[in-house]
Amino acid sequence: MRFISWDTLLGIFAGFGLFAWSIYSSTDNSLIFLSVASVSMVVGGTFSATLISYQSTYVFRTIKALFGILIPHRVSAGTIFADVGQILQWSQDVRDHGPAILDDKLENPEEHNLDDFTKYGLGLLSSGYKGDELRDLLFEFTETIYERAQVQVGVLKTMASYAPAFGMIGTLVGLVIMLDNLKADAGQLGQGLALALITTLYGVITANLIFKPAALKVDQQNNVIRFRNTLITEGFVMLSQKADPLKLQDRLNSFLDPKIHFDLLKESNGKGSK
Repeated sequence: MRFISWDTLLGIFAGFGLFAWSIYSSTDNSLIFLSVASVSMVVGGTFSATLISYQSTYVFRTIKALFGILIPHRVSAGTIFADVGQILQWSQDVRDHGPAILDDKLENPEEHNLDDFTKYGLGLLSSGYKGDELRDLLFEFTETIYERAQVQVGVLKTMASYAPAFGMIGTLVGLVIMLDNLKADAGQLGQGLALALITTLYGVITANLIFKPAALKVDQQNNVIRFRNTLITEGFVMLSQKADPLKLQDRLNSFLDPKIHFDLLKESNGKGSK
């Protein structure tokens, strides 16, 4: 199991690394681009405005999701492929031992690595739901999960819009400081002007290298989960109808890349030839 999303980490290092390199190669005084006051104004202002805009629960969930993009997502092409294989195996088990075989899996979810959606679907199957009625319930559950998770995407997009705005506020603060120093030592003008420009720079970078990419990443993850749950829904509906495993295979294969389609006939012939 991978504990770090290397593609996300590569993107972060590439973005900030190239930016830092361009500064370092262009000036002998690269430290002028470091400003605690500018960071405080952009990050603090963005976070504060977001807390005003949303309930704190959603804001802190979003912060967790922001750091969560550094961790590989639990749903991937490999896990979806495994889910299809599991449903096909359940179809064979139901055909050989009857529907009661699924109750054992529901009673031992940890042993079978069942997530909340799969447990909910198995519970509905055990309760006797079938066909369109089962599909409607699982569809509503899928959409509820999706809409709830999409709130975090909205919060991140809001933060991406706030960050440049607070960068501009920092610019105004810096200009006020610069103008105030006109009546004093002209040598202090640089301090106000630097604050003005650097704060805007921080706002733009924060929005375009952190908040916007994170929003798109979380949105992609939510859509992958939605796709996966839709696939499992179709599998459960056909299980409830006691569909032939080959028909179930063809239905689930329609969700997969043709390169990784299942072929139960080929597998059974392979086993029979041994």
